[in-house]
Amino acid sequence: MASLDAIFSPKSVAVIGASTRRGSLGREILHNIIEYEFHGTLFPVNPKADFIHSIKCYPSVLDIPDAVELAIVVVPADAVPHVLRECGEKGVKGIVVISAGFKETGEDGAKREQELVRIVRDYGMRLIGPNCMGVFGTHPKVRLNATFAPMMPIDGDVAFMSQSGAMGVAILHAIGRMNVGFSFFASVGNKADVSGNDLLTYWEGDERTRVIALYLESFGNPRRFTRLAKRISRHKPIIAVKSGRTPAGARAATSHTGALAGGELAVDALLSQVGVLRAESIEDMLDLVVAFSRCPLPRGNRVAVLTNAGGPAIMATDALLAAEMSMAKLSQETKEDLKSFLPDEASVINPIDMIASARAEDYRRALEVLLDDPGVDLAIVVSVPPHMLVPDDVAEAITQVSRRHAKPVLGTFMAKEEFYETFPKRHPDCPPLYRFPESAARAAASLYRYRRWQQRPVGEVRTFEVDRDAALELTQSQLDKGGGPMSQENAFALLRAYGVPVAAVSRVADVEEAVAAAERIGYPVVLKASDARIEHKSDVGGVALDLRSDSDVRSALHVMRDGIHKTRGLEVEAFVVQRQAAPGREVILGMAQDPLFGPLLMFGSGGRYVEVFKDIAFRVLPLTDVDAHEMIESIKGYTLLTGFRGEPPVDLVTAEEMILRVAQLVSDFDCIREMDINPFLLTPQRADCMAVDVRIRLGDPGSAAQDLAP
Repeated sequence: MASLDAIFSPKSVAVIGASTRRGSLGREILHNIIEYEFHGTLFPVNPKADFIHSIKCYPSVLDIPDAVELAIVVVPADAVPHVLRECGEKGVKGIVVISAGFKETGEDGAKREQELVRIVRDYGMRLIGPNCMGVFGTHPKVRLNATFAPMMPIDGDVAFMSQSGAMGVAILHAIGRMNVGFSFFASVGNKADVSGNDLLTYWEGDERTRVIALYLESFGNPRRFTRLAKRISRHKPIIAVKSGRTPAGARAATSHTGALAGGELAVDALLSQVGVLRAESIEDMLDLVVAFSRCPLPRGNRVAVLTNAGGPAIMATDALLAAEMSMAKLSQETKEDLKSFLPDEASVINPIDMIASARAEDYRRALEVLLDDPGVDLAIVVSVPPHMLVPDDVAEAITQVSRRHAKPVLGTFMAKEEFYETFPKRHPDCPPLYRFPESAARAAASLYRYRRWQQRPVGEVRTFEVDRDAALELTQSQLDKGGGPMSQENAFALLRAYGVPVAAVSRVADVEEAVAAAERIGYPVVLKASDARIEHKSDVGGVALDLRSDSDVRSALHVMRDGIHKTRGLEVEAFVVQRQAAPGREVILGMAQDPLFGPLLMFGSGGRYVEVFKDIAFRVLPLTDVDAHEMIESIKGYTLLTGFRGEPPVDLVTAEEMILRVAQLVSDFDCIREMDINPFLLTPQRADCMAVDVRIRLGDPGSAAQDLAP
């Protein structure tokens, strides 16, 4: 990571493609470096100019007599490889290629980009870009602004990475208007060499960086990101917004898990699993960046709302409760203190409504009292200024109070637009200011959610003693046949090899074998069609429950066989007879391979209607015991599992263990493409918990997501 110092903390910079033409990228980048007062040596490079900006210009980087650490390249795409070779010969260590015309343009551009990568690796250089808008670092000893953004960065503690140059400019401008300062910025463009993961690692060790913000369009190496983000987010908040939420196309899936899984579910699972705060929009990300940059973290989720207008306070309360925050219960002493100076018409029940006549002094005194209450963890101040009240007075009052307390304060001011730009510039340490109460509530909830993440146990990836040899034999046998769906009997055997209890099952070909199997297993039994061509057995009458005699089995098999032939035109390949499981709560355990993220595990409420209710939770590997525990607690049906209306709770320890055993199985065998254990019955007794039905489809091993990108 020290190699990135040449990019963010260089002692000398060459702008190759510097220009005298106003509006050109070469001219704007050179101008920004000068205007931001770079603390180093600057060398314009242009064979057609002697001087640019009154600075001596050189025909080539090789003609510069002094050492060059960083080169900013703004030349046509065809000329970039030659320029990079010259930089390598010169001993340049860092390269930022602004030029476009590479991978983003198609196959020819991709070949040019591959050539750039070969060159920088041959010479031991690091490259940001191509097709980017540049970088900056605000350290007082460096002060480098090598971008073509139209605004000058403010020194601060936010490191920001953008995959999009245009979005980067817009976000920089918006954050700058809020007077939030940066430690670093990088537009990574095509990420040919330096990736977002490299930047995370670099910023992790930077003492000036307190908050990391990411605008993502894609993941290069999600598995490396998982490891890094989980570690970094323990001590620095990472806020990310990712575009591309809608799927590019439907993927064929034969399982419930495959139908429910998707790229964005994988992204949500990954980010929540590693403590990254996912913003829903650019505006949401900006709100969070301001909050984390200016607020301490709350000890809990108890919020006091202070206002001079009832409507916005109600909106704030609704938004807080929807975000699983709670309204603080004020002590009697706090209420008496508030009554001592507020008018009789005021309400001292949280939210505290001081009515429209409230002055700045009332805000100051009331906020002081609320923050002194041990039952309050954070406060949201809402102000709707009437004509006789200057909003700056109230904002100054709450700023003064917030300085004296370690509890976060967030403000909502329904004021004129210029207030949000001018006040933070006059008072850089003011609380975050929002236009609407819902924004403040979401930011408050994110502060608390991040506090909970920091306090969350790390967890461990548990492994169990399993019969891996038996599992290998079963999977290899199926792969020898070309993969595809495993037979029910073999799928159950694979689960048993990894310690997942299953209902006793026997594959049969005809009525007599079915009767013999039922007698061997013991009544009552279940009869099911076993045919790879039938995706969901219950949809075609392929399941018969609670068969209690030989005659029941005979009758059920005849009806099932004839019905499937009539409706689907199929001669059923075989049937399975299975022990009738004890009544319990139906859950689903599943897995689908995501092309980028690898195995995507699912747990949720199971049964026939799993795709209707979608009461499910996803996680990616590696999966810890804490992750498994949270998967169970996160579904809406969790209340039913813990006991409802006098019913006994199911064995949740077994449920957690089953998730971890499935995780171990799919981690050991990347040939498993999809898996549904639906239903898995959970009961109060471990002995009665078991898989009742399972579908497992195999594919080519090694086709899961790999560490493909930097």
